[in-house]
Amino acid sequence: MPATAATSPAAPADIAWRVVGLLNLYRVLVPLVLLSALWMSGKPVSMVPHPRLFLGGCVTYLTAAVLLVIARRLRWSTLRLIAIVNASVDSAAIGFILYASGGVSSGFGILLVLPVLAMATLAKHRDALLIAAMAAIAVLVQQFFVGLEAPTGFAEYTTAGVLGVVLFTIAVLAWPLANRIRESEATVRRQEVDLANLAQLSQYIVQHLRESILVVDPEDRIRLINESAAQMLGDGKAYPDALLGESSPRLLFLLERWRQNTGDTGIFPAAEQTFVGADGAQVIRAHFAPLGTSTPAPVLVFLEDTGLITEKVQQAKLAALGRLSASIAHEIRNPVGAMSHAGQLLAESEHLEAQDRRLTEIIRNNAERVSGIIDSVLRLSRREEARVEHLPLQAWSEEFQEEFCETMQWPRERLQVTGPAEEIEVRFDPSQLRQIVWNLCENAMRYAYPDQRTLDLDRSIEMRCGRMTPNGRPFLEVADRGPGVAREHVDRIFEPFFTGGRGTGLGLFLARELAQANGATLLYEPRHGGGSVFRLVFADPRRWEVEH
Repeated sequence: MPATAATSPAAPADIAWRVVGLLNLYRVLVPLVLLSALWMSGKPVSMVPHPRLFLGGCVTYLTAAVLLVIARRLRWSTLRLIAIVNASVDSAAIGFILYASGGVSSGFGILLVLPVLAMATLAKHRDALLIAAMAAIAVLVQQFFVGLEAPTGFAEYTTAGVLGVVLFTIAVLAWPLANRIRESEATVRRQEVDLANLAQLSQYIVQHLRESILVVDPEDRIRLINESAAQMLGDGKAYPDALLGESSPRLLFLLERWRQNTGDTGIFPAAEQTFVGADGAQVIRAHFAPLGTSTPAPVLVFLEDTGLITEKVQQAKLAALGRLSASIAHEIRNPVGAMSHAGQLLAESEHLEAQDRRLTEIIRNNAERVSGIIDSVLRLSRREEARVEHLPLQAWSEEFQEEFCETMQWPRERLQVTGPAEEIEVRFDPSQLRQIVWNLCENAMRYAYPDQRTLDLDRSIEMRCGRMTPNGRPFLEVADRGPGVAREHVDRIFEPFFTGGRGTGLGLFLARELAQANGATLLYEPRHGGGSVFRLVFADPRRWEVEH
């Protein structure tokens, strides 16, 4: 709810409480000074006509001052009530002290000037006159009772009247000051409202930004984080005032490396800074920027899901491939088929030498490779929208194991399927899931174990399914004990037409495309002890049910 200046226009403001606080200090000091003067004189009767009344008045005024200090903690409804109550206490207490001192001739009537001035600055015009009237009446009433005790001259009544006029004059002269205070207070209130609204607007913008951002202070504590960034780092660990190292140790390492690289030169490192998100499926790139010119300065961190960027780039590539696929099919397929057929006929000749037969084999192999590229491109261009279903992952994996081993003539004990005792349900297009896992298993069989005769059980292909530890998302991974992927090729294996010297370079690209079409992520990581692990992290069906 936006802040509003009209919430409680008459409520006491900070400046009013400061004035009341100073007046309370005045109330405490006045009786203490008067009592000290009475005690130091040593002759209370000669100083005041009624020493006991004077002492009682001072003690009462001091007690009232202490009570008003305590009452400051109460929730006063209006500023007018504060002004009237304070003015009434001052008028009654100082009027009683004035009576005990012998009337206006004692000169203590001047003590009313400051309370009237202070309360008149807080009150409106009519209330200011009312405050002055209460003080003037207190002076006249005490002078009347002084006159009853002992006849007084006309001069003392005149002095009392002049003092009343002075009090009214002070109240009137306080009007411009009161107006300026109210205008200043209204300006401050409007500024506070504007700042509050601006803070709410900023908070709303930050929380609803598409970009994921957080602010980290020099002590590596999270000071600000929006919802999308918290989801990337883990809602349970990433929150304001949390240590960044506890939320994401890898992000803290990247931040420290950035600080070291930019501390002296001010040049931002060009190297890509990525880490895996809390769900174990997102690859996140971090960008850092200092906030302010202080040293050390807080750091604004932008978190970017590389999967979204890669998806956009791949969609553009797919669009280009789709436009080219028709011409590729007509312009290349027929000549390649003709060359392959001619090479096959030439190889059947009985007069060819061994060297010539080798050349015909090269022709046929490369023709088959080009045909494979054409078929993969056509499959990409004709890819249909995913028709998702809820699949039992363990049962599906066992069915796939039987089909793959029978089709590829691969020993079943060489393709092991493992998983938890409980059944895991995933949401995926069955045909597209089969295409992804088939490609991964075929790659493992072809490149990791080219010679099946030397294959032992310790080096078989493994299909493992389960749930990710951080967030419970289902996964299915294909692991082998082959040579693995060269470190310099890891970032490129999912790019189209990148082969590393073998294959068409479209199998893994197509597999990741199909995974993303089903809300899943396909990741690669080197296997501990040697080999490769391709992990397919599914969208959580429970979360999908909530969102839909």
